[in-house]
Amino acid sequence: MIQGINGRRAVALVLAMVAGAAACSSSSGGTKGGKDNSGKFVVAYSQSNNAEPYRAQLNLQLQYYIKQYPDLKLLPIADAKQQSSTQVSQVQQFIQQKVKVLIVSPNEPDPLTPPIQQACAAHIPVIILDRSVNTDCYSAFIGGNNVSAGLKAGQLAAKLLPNGGNVVELQGILSDQPQIDRDKGFRQGIASNPKIKVIEHREGKWLKENATQIMNQWLAKDKKIDLVYAENDPMALGAYLAAAAVHREKQMKFIGTDGLAIPDGGIRAVQQGQLAGTFIYPTCAKEAAADAEKLASGKPVQKKQTLDIQAVTPQNAAALYKQYDFADKH
Repeated sequence: MIQGINGRRAVALVLAMVAGAAACSSSSGGTKGGKDNSGKFVVAYSQSNNAEPYRAQLNLQLQYYIKQYPDLKLLPIADAKQQSSTQVSQVQQFIQQKVKVLIVSPNEPDPLTPPIQQACAAHIPVIILDRSVNTDCYSAFIGGNNVSAGLKAGQLAAKLLPNGGNVVELQGILSDQPQIDRDKGFRQGIASNPKIKVIEHREGKWLKENATQIMNQWLAKDKKIDLVYAENDPMALGAYLAAAAVHREKQMKFIGTDGLAIPDGGIRAVQQGQLAGTFIYPTCAKEAAADAEKLASGKPVQKKQTLDIQAVTPQNAAALYKQYDFADKH
């Protein structure tokens, strides 16, 4: 799957597509049979937080792949800005608009479960992308294997610390299933070496700036840290920057997840020696667009698609960057 696009361009485009459409509200009006005035099937997407680089890439790729289907129209993407209450309102507004297909990346599972059930009751096909909800009343779930992502990270940590060592872990939103699964997999991966100890772990909420602040606090304790595992690349790079600011980055290894092929993404960070490794977590945009087309046409789709995770190493990073550079190909 194609993975990346220029970081600054991504931010600019995401801001442009969200402007005036954060709620995708009544100003857009309703639809007739899920179609707009031109007869295209209307697809809506509620994103948990456009500010995360991974999600900015997902948005851009979804826009591109939806356009490959002439009978589909994607409404301006709704940005919940990591606020579950905002996302609940946005999803309910899409239901009121009677869109043909609804795609949701839930910020948190519990708050988003009722509106997903409301969409189901309204007979609107729902694609759950990347993060789970506590109901089976949806048409399709598409996501990467987060347990595998964490397991591979843990196995890499065990390889990097054959004699054991102290590990700190930066976690995403604690209630998110990807966080739960990545943490579970990581603990399984390091279990092969009982001399590896997780001495600190904190919720970084997937954000680089949070990770930098937390890492600064850990560094101030002056404990020996041999490895940092962050459940996404922005947090890994935030931790790296904190360590570099006090000239301690060479004392430890950094592992992330996401593997975006963008100038400030995880693949480049591995190439540049900032990260010891990362893991490409697919955006699932291509698969979501394909399922949206099928659902809009009344065709069946696979209930659950779990996509593979690919390791990024210093040896293969350059080739993978070239392979997944979305901007270079579109």
